[in-house]
Amino acid sequence: MNILIMLTPKKDVEYLYGDFSVRQALEKMDYHRFGTVPVIDRTTGKYLYSLSEGDFLWCWKENGLSYEEFGKMPLSVIHPSRKIQSVGAYCEIEALYPLVTAQNFVPVVDDQEVFIGIVRRQSVVNALLKEHL
Repeated sequence: MNILIMLTPKKDVEYLYGDFSVRQALEKMDYHRFGTVPVIDRTTGKYLYSLSEGDFLWCWKENGLSYEEFGKMPLSVIHPSRKIQSVGAYCEIEALYPLVTAQNFVPVVDDQEVFIGIVRRQSVVNALLKEHL
């Protein structure tokens, strides 16, 4: 089964742009209550990486800045602690199994690596349950 039937399209996904400030990123994550969010390039639309709350906290601690100073920094100062691997749009569901055991979502990109959405772990589990019940 192709993963596109489980895709949450980009228009329905919260993501950050790589040129955001730390404050912009934190405000968006806080508003939507997401612990990990994809980061994409504003110009090309390509998936860059995903950042977690912990990535922000470790960076803040390491830099020893006030919250106000930290918020003014570019998002590029935050380095992801984990690689949230993306897959191509024509991927089969079986390729997601090892990824969703370690990731809550899998970013999906097209042939040019442009971010088109995510497949949530819940969608994969539901598809498996439906297939086996």
